[in-house]
Amino acid sequence: MPSFKQMVGLVAVGLATVGSAFPAIPKFSSRTMNAYSNLVSRQNPATGLPDGLTDVDVLQFALTLEFLEAAFYQQGFAKFPDSDFAALGLSPEAIVDLKSIGKTEEAHVSLLLTAIATSGAKPVAPCQYNFGFTDAAGMVATAAILEQVGVSAYLGAAPILTTPSILTVAGEILTVEARHQTFIRTASKIVAVPSPFDTPLGVRSVFSLAAGFITSCPEGSNLAITPFEKVTLEGDVAAASVPGAEVKLQTAAQGGQFCAFTNGGLPAGGTAFTPFVNGACTTPQGLAGATYVHITSAAPPTGGITDGITVAGPMFMAVS
Repeated sequence: MPSFKQMVGLVAVGLATVGSAFPAIPKFSSRTMNAYSNLVSRQNPATGLPDGLTDVDVLQFALTLEFLEAAFYQQGFAKFPDSDFAALGLSPEAIVDLKSIGKTEEAHVSLLLTAIATSGAKPVAPCQYNFGFTDAAGMVATAAILEQVGVSAYLGAAPILTTPSILTVAGEILTVEARHQTFIRTASKIVAVPSPFDTPLGVRSVFSLAAGFITSCPEGSNLAITPFEKVTLEGDVAAASVPGAEVKLQTAAQGGQFCAFTNGGLPAGGTAFTPFVNGACTTPQGLAGATYVHITSAAPPTGGITDGITVAGPMFMAVS
């Protein structure tokens, strides 16, 4: 069996029923029960997102991600005994800490439910998920990526938020997601802080990663977001993460001309572009830590990636 460190270092994830442990969804009036339905009516096929995103919309997206994370830990710890995690080299104290991450995700769900209810909107409900669990090592490796995506999601949403109280709620969760991610890296004996900067990720890209785990959602939980086409890597992740390495990618999307490597340590717009030719591109210099790879139709000189030029992705790549 691969070691815990190997699993965390090599996993590249195309992040393709929550139980009774969650707090009950608050009771709403008939007016507020219908408040969320306009999100679907605002869906714009041209952008893949609802028009006129509001702060409450962002909280709904955050709740969808927190539901997924909480279910991930609930199902994983129900499937694998403590002895499986001990076999990876985790101490009893570390196993307790790992389990506490799942509990804090449930607390995030509770906070977001309350914040959305206070706004007068109806919260989305949890979906059904398939995490493809095979062993404890794979679960923890995926957890490391999920927590990093959580950090990137809250960072990416920050510029959208205009209400100070809602921005505070997001900030309270963001810092804890970052602690989760650092703990998992430390426990796996890889660099705890691989970069001085974290990497923000837009709403549609975050949902594209989460969609790989979602099998179905109840009526009323349609976020009106269209995921991008998937991107998958051919070959070894570690080799592809080296600057100058050839990265071979597969996607069903058409019109891709460039690979876009989004990384928090990059200057200007935060994305480096390299030509995508014959299904391959080159990993650029200057990357460190969480990196998201998209395929795009253009490469703006400002270094900024937008949904308008994105044709597929993202794929997660850890560069250290």
